[in-house]
Amino acid sequence: MEKFEENAVWMRSARLSAELYTTLSALNEFGFRDQITSAGLSIPSFIAQGYESWSSKELLDLLSYAKGSTGELRSHLFIAMDIGYVDRETGMRWIKEAVGISRNLDDLMQAILAQK
Repeated sequence: MEKFEENAVWMRSARLSAELYTTLSALNEFGFRDQITSAGLSIPSFIAQGYESWSSKELLDLLSYAKGSTGELRSHLFIAMDIGYVDRETGMRWIKEAVGISRNLDDLMQAILAQK
């Protein structure tokens, strides 16, 4: 199995996480900023943990958690746009990326299940 650092969905989610941190660094609403960046950071983190696990069951569980974090991130972003913390264009771009990552994770999980 490839290293997590070589996995396309990990790379994609790590880039999104870095962009969230960079763009939101000036947001003075610390609690909300921390929720969004934490949700974004958990996606590549869960993928990395899964790839370092001992079993395919644990890998699937952690990929599922990463997929769940994409939903959490999208929820935070919709609210952030509604209250003016994130402009609509940026928020929708991030949401689209999170949806794509979620689909990639689903495909990855299906491929792992097919190998069993």
